[in-house]
Amino acid sequence: MKIRVVSSKEEIFTLNPNEKIAHLAFRPSSRDIFALVETCPKIEVIQVPKSYLQTVSMSIEMFLEMNRIQLIEGDVWGHRKDLSEYYNIPSSVIESIRELKLEGTPAEDIELMVARKSKINPEMVAYILTRDATA
Repeated sequence: MKIRVVSSKEEIFTLNPNEKIAHLAFRPSSRDIFALVETCPKIEVIQVPKSYLQTVSMSIEMFLEMNRIQLIEGDVWGHRKDLSEYYNIPSSVIESIRELKLEGTPAEDIELMVARKSKINPEMVAYILTRDATA
């Protein structure tokens, strides 16, 4: 699973319209989030660092909720944009989620256990868990 890392406002307009997950590595304004949703109509998740999440307006949160787009907190640990514009969630993490799910582990426990091991936010683990269930 890939997360598209967006480093600047200008980069939003160069994105592939089929992107489903984007990590905004800058403090987005309302206009930036509108532009992202317009540029990528298939977007399902927008991830921003914790300090940036606190500055997102309630109107944007409502807009995203109405469009069924999740706004989650998180980071892309150790990612180097100069090497790749995508952060890849390791297949071992996805396999770990699948195994725990097959064992009958409750979703909340899976989120906490995988998040602790992999440095991926529990909300992103929950998204992977629900997406994997539909795939």
